[in-house]
Amino acid sequence: MTSTRSRSGGDTTYPALSARRVARDLAREAATDPTGRPPARRRAAGRPGRIGWVLVAPALFFYAAFVLWPLIQGVQYSFYEWNGIGPSTWVGLSNYLTVFTDPDLLGAIRNAFVLIAFFTVIPVTAGLVLATLIRSVRAGFLSSASQTILFLPQIIPLAAAGIAWSWMYAQTGAVNQILGWIGLGGLARPWLGDYQTALPAVGLIGSWTLTGLCTVLLLTGIGKIDVSLYEAARLDGAGWWREFFTITIPGLRQELAVLVTITIIAALSSFDIIYTTTLGGPGRATLVPGISIYRIGFTQSEVGLASAFGIVLMILVLAVVLPIQRLSKVRDK
Repeated sequence: MTSTRSRSGGDTTYPALSARRVARDLAREAATDPTGRPPARRRAAGRPGRIGWVLVAPALFFYAAFVLWPLIQGVQYSFYEWNGIGPSTWVGLSNYLTVFTDPDLLGAIRNAFVLIAFFTVIPVTAGLVLATLIRSVRAGFLSSASQTILFLPQIIPLAAAGIAWSWMYAQTGAVNQILGWIGLGGLARPWLGDYQTALPAVGLIGSWTLTGLCTVLLLTGIGKIDVSLYEAARLDGAGWWREFFTITIPGLRQELAVLVTITIIAALSSFDIIYTTTLGGPGRATLVPGISIYRIGFTQSEVGLASAFGIVLMILVLAVVLPIQRLSKVRDK
C-alpha cells in the first residue's frame, strides 16, 4: 500500500533515479567520444565526408585509369627498348642518355623554349595592354564587341587554325598579298617553307590564338581592382603609366601567374599547330618535343625512347611552372 500510494501520490523517486541514470549514460558516452558530440550528431557529421567520397569516386577512378596508370606505364617503358609489339629489353637509363645527347631531340627542346616568347610573352603583354585599353572605353557595346572578337580565335580548334594559317602563309596567300598591297612585296616568301621564318611564323599562330584568352582573363581581373585606388592615384597627379605599373599590374598578379603557367605549358607541349602546318619542317626547323615523341613512338616504333622523352618533357614543364606558382604565392603573402 505504501509503495502504491507513493507512486500515485506524485513521489518523484523513480523519475529522479531515471534522470540520474540518463545523465550517467550521457556522461559515459561523452567520455568515450573525444569530440563530445551525441551519437546522432556524430553519425550526421560523418555523412558529408562519406557522401563526398562517393561523389568524387568516379572522377578519381577515371583520373587513375587514364592519367596515373599511363604515367606509371610510361615510366616503366622508358627503361626498356621495345617496339610496342615484340619482347622488350631492359636498357636502364640508356633512353634518357639518348634524350640528352641526341642533337635532334635537344634541338626540339630548344625550339619549344623559343616558342615561349610567342606563346607567353607576346600574348600576355598584348592582352595586358588591350585589357587596359578596353577598360578605358566607356561604351558598353564597343567593349563587349571587342572582347567577343578577341576571344574568337580561342574557340577555333588549334588544328583548324593551323590549316587556315598555312593557307595564308603560302606563296600566294593573304600574308604575301597584303605585303604587296602596302609596297613590301620584296619581303614575300613561303613563310612556313623558309628555315629562318618557319618557327616565328608558327609561333605567331600561337600568339594569335592565345591573345584573346589573356585579354579576357586580364580584363576580368582589372574589374576586381578597387576603383578608389585609381581615383586616389589621379588625385595625386599620377598619369596612365604610373597607374598601370603601380595599381594595375600588382592587382593582376594572380591572373598573370595563371596565364603565364597556361601559356608556358602550351608552348612546351605544342603539337596541333606544328602538326597541321609544318610537321616539324622544313628539315627540323620547327621540330618540337610533341612531334618528336609522335615520330619516335609511332613512326620509328621506339616506344621506350618516346616514353623517356615524354617523362623528360613532363619534368621540364614542372621545373618551369612550379617556381612561377610558388613565386606568385610568396608575393601574395
